[in-house]
Amino acid sequence: MEIFIVIIFYLLSTIGYFAYLFLQKDVFQQTGFYLLVAGFCCHTAAIGFRFIQSGHFPVNNLHEVLSIVGWTIAGVFLVFQYRFQLKVLGVYAAPLVSIVMVIAAKFPNAPHQMNNILNNLWLVVHVVAVFIGEASFALACGVGLLYLLQEHAIKSKKHGFFFRRLPSLELLDTTGYACILTGFAMLTFGLIAGFVYAKAVWGRFWSWDPKEIWSGITWLLYAALLHQRLTVGWRGRRAAIMAIIGFAIILFTFLGVNFLLQGHHGEFTKL
Repeated sequence: MEIFIVIIFYLLSTIGYFAYLFLQKDVFQQTGFYLLVAGFCCHTAAIGFRFIQSGHFPVNNLHEVLSIVGWTIAGVFLVFQYRFQLKVLGVYAAPLVSIVMVIAAKFPNAPHQMNNILNNLWLVVHVVAVFIGEASFALACGVGLLYLLQEHAIKSKKHGFFFRRLPSLELLDTTGYACILTGFAMLTFGLIAGFVYAKAVWGRFWSWDPKEIWSGITWLLYAALLHQRLTVGWRGRRAAIMAIIGFAIILFTFLGVNFLLQGHHGEFTKL
């Protein structure tokens, strides 16, 4: 029942943000923001209740994992919204969270027999850090899309729908860079925690699991992007495109690897 209350808040937030996009009245943006805050608070309470009820961090099936994904995207968005005041980003973030939670609701949430590998502090650190990192990359993708739309609007003689509704290219580029930098730091920390967890549970830091390999590829891509930005000056359009490509790889790593390739990470996304 609680997940449907959370979804309602997120969907109402989405409506508020789209009303803001089309009507450009701050009251709609503020309404969307506070509805998302309310949804996030209810979501946090639901995850906390699930944790107390089960006795372990709730990542025991695909429903729970997707719920954590939606929760982290909402939380990271609220932090970046507070920091950069990029109001229009909610038009991307609120629907994304809503979609994730609607998909999560489609999967059964029946309790499984507790697996001892879930009862580990390093697992909690690993999952939370990686998901915060990937949520930051998801927002970087959204900012990248907004950047490309605004760039196109500026180059167009008629400017069009988005020109007055989107912020400056400089603010978008700065926000996107902050999202990627945060995401890379959290992903790095999460992978290190994952290595420690793997050593404790499976007796080795690295096992050439498909999820590990693609996570490594993702890390290398964002490391290259940050390196090129700092040394060569990759900014603007190129950085926006790379942020979108990077998030596409993350989606494949999260979904494609789990369902198409065999590995021990499938334990966390079973139905």
